[in-house]
Amino acid sequence: MNKKAFTHVLIGLSVITGAATLIAYFAIKPEKPWLALYVACCGGVLVFNFLISLFLVNKNFKK
Repeated sequence: MNKKAFTHVLIGLSVITGAATLIAYFAIKPEKPWLALYVACCGGVLVFNFLISLFLVNKNFKK
Protein backbone atom coordinates (compact mmCIF):
# COMPACT_ATOMS: atom_id res chain seq x y z
CA MET A 1 0.00 0.00 0.00
CA ASN A 2 1.34 3.42 -0.81
CA LYS A 3 1.22 6.71 1.06
CA LYS A 4 -1.81 8.00 -0.82
CA ALA A 5 -3.90 4.95 0.07
CA PHE A 6 -2.96 5.17 3.76
CA THR A 7 -3.76 8.88 3.77
CA HIS A 8 -7.20 8.36 2.22
CA VAL A 9 -8.04 5.52 4.62
CA LEU A 10 -7.04 7.52 7.70
CA ILE A 11 -8.86 10.66 6.57
CA GLY A 12 -11.96 8.58 5.78
CA LEU A 13 -11.85 6.91 9.19
CA SER A 14 -11.46 10.29 10.90
CA VAL A 15 -14.46 11.76 9.08
CA ILE A 16 -16.69 8.71 9.61
CA THR A 17 -15.76 8.49 13.29
CA GLY A 18 -16.34 12.21 13.81
CA ALA A 19 -19.75 12.10 12.14
CA ALA A 20 -20.78 8.97 14.06
CA THR A 21 -19.67 10.60 17.32
CA LEU A 22 -21.80 13.69 16.67
CA ILE A 23 -24.85 11.63 15.71
CA ALA A 24 -24.48 9.37 18.75
CA TYR A 25 -23.94 12.36 21.05
CA PHE A 26 -27.11 14.14 19.97
CA ALA A 27 -29.13 10.90 19.91
CA ILE A 28 -28.12 9.89 23.45
CA LYS A 29 -28.02 13.38 25.05
CA PRO A 30 -31.75 13.74 25.88
CA GLU A 31 -31.87 10.45 27.83
CA LYS A 32 -28.43 10.10 29.39
CA PRO A 33 -26.21 13.19 29.25
CA TRP A 34 -23.32 11.45 31.05
CA LEU A 35 -23.26 8.66 28.48
CA ALA A 36 -23.37 11.17 25.62
CA LEU A 37 -20.32 12.93 27.06
CA TYR A 38 -18.52 9.58 27.39
CA VAL A 39 -19.29 8.67 23.77
CA ALA A 40 -18.09 12.08 22.56
CA CYS A 41 -14.83 11.74 24.52
CA CYS A 42 -14.17 8.26 23.14
CA GLY A 43 -14.89 9.42 19.59
CA GLY A 44 -12.60 12.39 20.05
CA VAL A 45 -9.79 10.14 21.24
CA LEU A 46 -10.24 7.91 18.19
CA VAL A 47 -10.15 10.86 15.78
CA PHE A 48 -7.05 12.22 17.54
CA ASN A 49 -5.34 8.82 17.21
CA PHE A 50 -6.19 8.64 13.50
CA LEU A 51 -4.72 12.11 12.96
CA ILE A 52 -1.54 11.18 14.85
CA SER A 53 -1.29 8.05 12.68
CA LEU A 54 -1.75 10.20 9.57
CA PHE A 55 1.12 12.44 10.69
CA LEU A 56 3.37 9.42 11.35
CA VAL A 57 2.51 7.80 7.99
CA ASN A 58 3.39 11.01 6.14
CA LYS A 59 6.60 11.38 8.12
CA ASN A 60 7.74 7.80 7.47
CA PHE A 61 7.01 7.92 3.72
CA LYS A 62 9.11 11.07 3.26
CA LYS A 63 12.31 9.16 4.09
